[in-house]
Amino acid sequence: MRVYVPLTLPRLAQAHEAGELGPGPLTAYAVTPALREWYVSDDIEELEYAALNRAALASLRLLAGAPGTPRRRVVLAADVPDGAAVADPDRGLDQGALGEVRITGALPLAKAAAVHVDSGDAEADVTAAADALGAADHGDDDAQFVVDGAEDHELLWYATQEIPNLVGAED
Repeated sequence: MRVYVPLTLPRLAQAHEAGELGPGPLTAYAVTPALREWYVSDDIEELEYAALNRAALASLRLLAGAPGTPRRRVVLAADVPDGAAVADPDRGLDQGALGEVRITGALPLAKAAAVHVDSGDAEADVTAAADALGAADHGDDDAQFVVDGAEDHELLWYATQEIPNLVGAED
């Protein structure tokens, strides 16, 4: 199963140094039955893209709670055994939890398939979105518009071999 783990650049640097993300449990996003039902598609690429976008929003939430962290959303894509990532059945109807899964243990970086990161030109919009997230969560339409502006930026794809260059770029 492909999972998408929301991170920040400092957290990616820690994982790179340790050789794994963890300890568990870790929150990730994947193509779950609830995500399939919500997205109404049988195209696995579209569904995985939706899961990636859910993880990108979760990464934005991490940034909102970490002032001073480089304002670039980071998502690690990894392959785990099917039973290693489990959706919480109690949160199945929660719109905010669509695609959310828990990984019980640490995730070795060797299982990573790729890293998705905002480009530098997205930083201003991501910064504004992180600042507006709280107001958007409370129903402010103008703030939601700002948050949606970050989603206009596609995350760039990086091979796992490029992680040292990405985490070095956070200085």
